[in-house]
Amino acid sequence: MAEGPHSNSTFPRPTFFMLTGIPGLGPAQACLTLVFGPMYLLALLGNGALLTLVQIDSTLQQPMFLLLAALAATDLGLATSIAPGLLAVLWLGPRRVPYSACLVQMFFVHALTAVESGVLLAMACDRAVAVGRPLHYPLLVTKARVGYVVLALALKAVAIVVPFPLLVAKFEHFQAKTIDHAYCAHMAVVELVVGNTRANNLYGLALSLSVSGIDILGITGSYGLIAHAVLRLPTQEARAKAFGTCSSHICVILAFYVPGLFSYLTHRFGRHTVPKPVHILLSNIYLLLPPALNPLIYGVRTKQIRDRLLEIFTFRKSQF
Repeated sequence: MAEGPHSNSTFPRPTFFMLTGIPGLGPAQACLTLVFGPMYLLALLGNGALLTLVQIDSTLQQPMFLLLAALAATDLGLATSIAPGLLAVLWLGPRRVPYSACLVQMFFVHALTAVESGVLLAMACDRAVAVGRPLHYPLLVTKARVGYVVLALALKAVAIVVPFPLLVAKFEHFQAKTIDHAYCAHMAVVELVVGNTRANNLYGLALSLSVSGIDILGITGSYGLIAHAVLRLPTQEARAKAFGTCSSHICVILAFYVPGLFSYLTHRFGRHTVPKPVHILLSNIYLLLPPALNPLIYGVRTKQIRDRLLEIFTFRKSQF
């Protein structure tokens, strides 16, 4: 049996970690597969459908929808990096994860989260230009520039997240092999190492505040420009139409940042008041809820996507 995280024993760097899922729930955590399973299924089907739709429909191959495709691809990657292992732990109980696989998962979870935050900022800037400078939009926002932005976001995420697994890999001894979590979260692994983890803690805090903080400031600034432009429009109908182009994006922002902020605050400031199972549950909801909701939000609220989906389903229905 693997030793708990509070054991006085120390071990050389393990060949594997043991993920326990959500501690304290025992066999009852299997019921959570009824929550996270449908979330993952929605993420796969919804984001897969959006990516397919943008690829096959030339009318959707515009900057706004290419950014949406980038968001869908990121959501697919993020959900897939978490959900299969999470569902296996919840349904089958504690499972072994190779040491190297744990570090790889750590990298992809944090990198894809950073990419998603950056894509949301890019989408906010896109809407700001579309509303504030509609005549110049086709010149300022092109498909090529969208591609460069997405590439830059991916490279930035790699550069800033690579230190996470590298900082963990430098430690040679651990006080336990059991991770009381459902996936290899950075701080959950750091809690097990033997040695000075100040650099890990400071870098994790700085990265969370700087990446999310800068992106949130950028999104806030973009919507300030949007609000200024909308209020200058002459009629109420024009204002409602301009604001309507941003409503889907606002819903997606709220779906991503509100659970994330709540999870971060409870982790940083509620360790002694909020039970650990709640921390872990919130962190999993934060990572799986947006990928499940985003395609639903855009599918329902974006006219071009909604109309195209209705055309496809109507055509297939007529064939039968």
